[in-house]
Amino acid sequence: MPIDQRQAHWDSVYSTRKPDEVSWYQARPDLSLEYIGRTGKGREARIIDVGGGASRLVDALLDDGFQRVTVLDISPEALARARDHLGDRGRLATWIAADVSRWTPPAPFDIWHDRAVFHFLIDLEDRRAYRKTMAAALPIGGQAIIGTFASDGPEKCSGLPVARYEPETLGAELGPGFRLVESTHEDHRTPTGKVQRFQFSRFVRE
Repeated sequence: MPIDQRQAHWDSVYSTRKPDEVSWYQARPDLSLEYIGRTGKGREARIIDVGGGASRLVDALLDDGFQRVTVLDISPEALARARDHLGDRGRLATWIAADVSRWTPPAPFDIWHDRAVFHFLIDLEDRRAYRKTMAAALPIGGQAIIGTFASDGPEKCSGLPVARYEPETLGAELGPGFRLVESTHEDHRTPTGKVQRFQFSRFVRE
């Protein structure tokens, strides 16, 4: 799907639904926060939340004292919703409207977090571009936390097809420069009560 169509799709999703009505909504992203805590990085860590949209992760990170949080999303509408929710605290985060597979990081990050972006990249070239961006963003020792639908998770989300992964297959996609440290499965319950099976994996850049 061309970038302009991707943006239009997600802008439409966020302009027609409240943040707590989308299937991926979490009031508090506990597993993501646990994984970020286990990186061993301190409150000065440079964190980027890829596809953060209207996620509550940025809220929780600011609440926990993290001071260098960046949120990237292809949808300006999603980012506007997140900033509005934060109010004056929105100025404490950096907001970037861009397609991650076509974006050049301006500076290195300590932690790369992605919940449910990578599994939308069903084209090989998009996945290659994503890996290139992530490698440019993370120096040696940097860590990536990536959540995708598991092998027994949904085949579509928001009307779009997805690729499903297990930690080993995700690691194979990322390549030898990223070492798998830990992984777990999570049953996410959507606002409508459906259960979606995710896998979360943490990698170290080597």
